[in-house]
Amino acid sequence: MILQLFVNGLIAGAIYALIALGFSVIYKTVRFFHFAHGAVYAIGAYAAYGVISILPSGWGVGGWFVAVPAGIILGAAAGVGLDRGIYRPLRDRKASNLILLLASFGVFIFIQNLIALIFGSQILTLRSSVVREGWHVLGAVITPIQVLIIAASIVTFGLCWWIVAKTRLGRAIRAVADDSVGASVCGIDPERTIMWAFLIGSALAGVAGILISLETNLEPTMGFNAVLKGIIASIIGGIGSIGGALFGGVFLGLVENLGIAFIPAGWKDAIAFGLLIIFLLLRPQGIFGKKK
Repeated sequence: MILQLFVNGLIAGAIYALIALGFSVIYKTVRFFHFAHGAVYAIGAYAAYGVISILPSGWGVGGWFVAVPAGIILGAAAGVGLDRGIYRPLRDRKASNLILLLASFGVFIFIQNLIALIFGSQILTLRSSVVREGWHVLGAVITPIQVLIIAASIVTFGLCWWIVAKTRLGRAIRAVADDSVGASVCGIDPERTIMWAFLIGSALAGVAGILISLETNLEPTMGFNAVLKGIIASIIGGIGSIGGALFGGVFLGLVENLGIAFIPAGWKDAIAFGLLIIFLLLRPQGIFGKKK
């Protein structure tokens, strides 16, 4: 049983880590809690569902090759659109972080209800085949979809690390995160860099939304719990750190799932928020964060 809970924790942690990574990339440059990141997560999943539903090939291989990139692209476009259409005008007016947070929360509620209006409030699924028993490994059961989730998360993290650490765009993101005024003096356009950060972070949210929808179901409110867990994972690992997002997501997933071996499963969310309180009290900068 413990091994099965450990496997479940790794799978949940992989999704939390992807959400935390996208959130952290955006937070590094704009320094406010982009709560609508959860709505972008849902947009990626629902966009993939919508595309695959209208394609002639449907749930065939050809449909997946179109629907998955479309979901990621539309998620990224939604994130960039939110920044250019809402957050940038507020930044130009020198709005406080509280105003930006409230705007983000309002956008999240609007998009959540818009999804319900378009697709309905019923539960949908991206799974097309009959659910079959997974592979037995040392007493635990793991399905091909779960292996795909872990593998895709690892590849996505590696790609994001390479972009941020090794490319010119990554250097610009780090420069704007450290000092946007100093970066502009050096010839870096902060607003253009912020746009790219939203594109990357929102694409990561779209990937996470599609992956989790292969394992569970789609519902308009799916982004709320996801963004809360992503924020908690970011705080645990250290907001703004790629390694921190990975550690925080996996750590949160493992503690949540191993915890229900000793307490009722209904307390899983309480475990997450208990961890958040502990870290805010004892190490608010997170494991990989730097104390300021």
